[in-house]
Amino acid sequence: MSLHSYSRVWLHIVWATLERRSLLDKAAAAKLSAWLHDYAKQKGIYMKINFVNPDHVHALIDLPTNLCIEDMMQLFKGGSAHWINEQNLVAGKFGWGRGYGVFSVSESVVSEVCAYIAHQEEHHRRRNFAEELKLFVARYGLEWRKDRE
Repeated sequence: MSLHSYSRVWLHIVWATLERRSLLDKAAAAKLSAWLHDYAKQKGIYMKINFVNPDHVHALIDLPTNLCIEDMMQLFKGGSAHWINEQNLVAGKFGWGRGYGVFSVSESVVSEVCAYIAHQEEHHRRRNFAEELKLFVARYGLEWRKDRE
């Protein structure tokens, strides 16, 4: 009998544009969303859902056993920035900001997280990205660092 590795590690990942500027219009966001799904599949990462906002991205992924979080985020951020610039989706040179948020998700709340990601536009009518991120940091018992504002 051969040995097999099985894992299911749901992660809600979030990253923002450089200086959190609103650079991605609806057309660019739709193209980037589709590209992220295709790119994730190409890299062996299951992306259940993503939503590209003008200044940040949310995605729910299942981290494969052959990647660590840092390498996965480098793939998404580096690959997408390169693609955005190659496609001239925004005026000038595009870049993502430093850092990211990665939050574990229990199997029992995957559908809730999917709904949260799917309804980003509605959600951001009430709360901006900085406020949203502070809530995530607090919810997960982390300490908000002033130098990240």
